[in-house]
Amino acid sequence: MARQGREVLANVDRLKDHMDQNGLSAVVVRSGKNFTYLSGVSFPGTLARHLDLADSPRDVFVVWPRNGEPVIITNALGKPVVDRDTWVARVEVVQDYVESPLEKLAKEIKNMGLDSSKVGFEKSYISAARWEELEGLLPRVQMSDCTEMMNSVRWIKTPGEIALLKRAADLQDEAHLEVFPTIRDGDTEREVHSRFMKSCLQRGCHFVHGILTSSRNTAMYMGESDLAIRKGDIIRTDYVSFLEGYPGHQSRMACLGKPSDEQREMYRKYRDVYLKTIDKCRVGTRVSDIYFFARETLLEYGFPHNPASFVGHSVGAWWHQQEPFLVKGWDVELEEGMVIAIEPYVGYWHLQDMVLVTGEGPRILSDLFDTEHLFVID
Repeated sequence: MARQGREVLANVDRLKDHMDQNGLSAVVVRSGKNFTYLSGVSFPGTLARHLDLADSPRDVFVVWPRNGEPVIITNALGKPVVDRDTWVARVEVVQDYVESPLEKLAKEIKNMGLDSSKVGFEKSYISAARWEELEGLLPRVQMSDCTEMMNSVRWIKTPGEIALLKRAADLQDEAHLEVFPTIRDGDTEREVHSRFMKSCLQRGCHFVHGILTSSRNTAMYMGESDLAIRKGDIIRTDYVSFLEGYPGHQSRMACLGKPSDEQREMYRKYRDVYLKTIDKCRVGTRVSDIYFFARETLLEYGFPHNPASFVGHSVGAWWHQQEPFLVKGWDVELEEGMVIAIEPYVGYWHLQDMVLVTGEGPRILSDLFDTEHLFVID
């Protein structure tokens, strides 16, 4: 099944169990989350966007049968990346913009003897027009939506995934520890953000996105601005830096210059709530209960909190915010092997770490940056 020398990171045993439970003979995936998860390939740049666009004329697919060998269907421009990175042994190539990826997909399903079987497709990543086309190409296949099933498959991490998440987290924290001390009075958010992006990329991250803002900037998540950072400002980050398709995903805080007594006390209170929330990440706990605990504890400590926000989410390949989400209304229970990004942020008070759920309790994977005290930039 796997190419020689390539470890399969995906949770194949869980995938097979879920396919059995859903009566599926195969799954066909094309989203960035599931293509990267089952192939080991994290496409860069322009190639990456084709995984995000449901109407892309350059679809790529992984066909993973319950029994037998999986196959990747890719375009010619993507083949060199696939050949370099995948653990899947068989690769079929479609000529970009000339041949139909759907026709190639239908042919492979027929060659596998699955053209009279129940097959799972990601309905949220196949347009209505493409779905209709597939029904015409595979009239005897029972097409089923496997989106939610694949979400559940991905949220239990393998040891290889956990190790990669840890490496990615360490690289990002190293960048924080490098860049924070360089911040000077008058530096703009844009300038510091650029230095952080450079540090992550130079350390081996493949692509990076996120924010860095001053506490005086009330327009968060609107992109870095030309606002100058001044002494006394609290600096807050929320970055995602990908390594081989898996994220380092942390939020860190620092103060430019000596913090006031009030800032120190607010940070102490906030971190106390934060650590108590992490401690709730135990096997069998409902994710909605963690949300309400964080919300109520923030209120008890004197923080205002928007009840519509969330306090965390699972992480995984390609896109960092994955199911389950720690919000009201979600009754999913935490399972051993989940990795949850905990972030009960309120205003600019924002810490975030990736937490592994184990049978012995939660374990912080992103532990290179010491959050015990507010980081002070002299």
